[in-house]
Amino acid sequence: MITGTAQAEAWKRRVLPPVEEPRPGIWSIPVPIPDNPMRYTLSYAFPDDDGLIVVDPGWDGDEARQALMAGLATAGATVAEVTGIVVTHVHPDHHGMSGWLRGESGAWIGMHPVEAATLPARAWRGRNPGIDPDWLLRHGVPSAEVDLLVVRPDRMAALLEMPEPDREINDGDRLPLAGRSLRAVWTPGHTPGHLCLHDAEAGVLLTGDHLLPRISPNVAVLPTSSGDPLGDYLGSLSRSDRYAGDEALPAHEYRFRGIPSRAAELIEHHDARGAEILQAVDSLAEPTGWAVASQLTWSRGWDALHGMLRRMALAETLAHLNHLATTGALKCLPGTPALWQRA
Repeated sequence: MITGTAQAEAWKRRVLPPVEEPRPGIWSIPVPIPDNPMRYTLSYAFPDDDGLIVVDPGWDGDEARQALMAGLATAGATVAEVTGIVVTHVHPDHHGMSGWLRGESGAWIGMHPVEAATLPARAWRGRNPGIDPDWLLRHGVPSAEVDLLVVRPDRMAALLEMPEPDREINDGDRLPLAGRSLRAVWTPGHTPGHLCLHDAEAGVLLTGDHLLPRISPNVAVLPTSSGDPLGDYLGSLSRSDRYAGDEALPAHEYRFRGIPSRAAELIEHHDARGAEILQAVDSLAEPTGWAVASQLTWSRGWDALHGMLRRMALAETLAHLNHLATTGALKCLPGTPALWQRA
């Protein structure tokens, strides 16, 4: 059920939603993302006796900085008063402005230690970024498309500059806020160290990108990935019943209620996607990750996806293929391109 009605109306009209205070002492501040279908990140501010904590300051850029400062002003605060920055995960539309905000305020940056290990400067340490084309070719990307999907050096440089945290925030940790019990909930899947934040007394769960009201968050296998990200995500979703009475405050789109039912919808979506992938593997003469991705149902259609959107679709498909291999339904044959078949 939609509870952020003004946010939902703004989403329909493709404009920024208003700054709001959904609970006393919890401020929702939209921060724009340039040239991105997600449009904005909902940053959250928690004023305290000694300053305030900001969750996911958002994408970095002049317009975004102005939006964050204006939102803080509406909450009766300034950038200089920020004492802590909590990052649900290190994607640039969440962690991008953390370095600037820490420089302006002296605030600490906190994230889950598993998430800190995925920072590009750490994940790519000792690796040659030039392996990226080889990774794409291994998963069946045609040579003519590789240049369109490869991570460019300028983008890689910006990712490598994302700041390190100053403190760890582990599952169950209480954030240092006087008079408020805001606890971290580790929800791996969208990223390995993704955090939600639960305020039981206020009846809210800040869901980051773990749960969104309208779309399925991207769960991906990347050149630096390990394990079974989709399996982790499904496991995180399965623990949603404990928040049945809470309102979801997501990082995109709008607030909603019905956390367990939304989690169940996403589990059902991924089950259906897994069945679709098995059908694609059976029907293809050479079922590479790329070939399988091209056969799947995408909201815009495969032909409408280009550049990074196709790369994201491939990465999501690989997460499903990897999960099906983990559960014993498929196996991946060695070689380039790597082919998938029934186990």
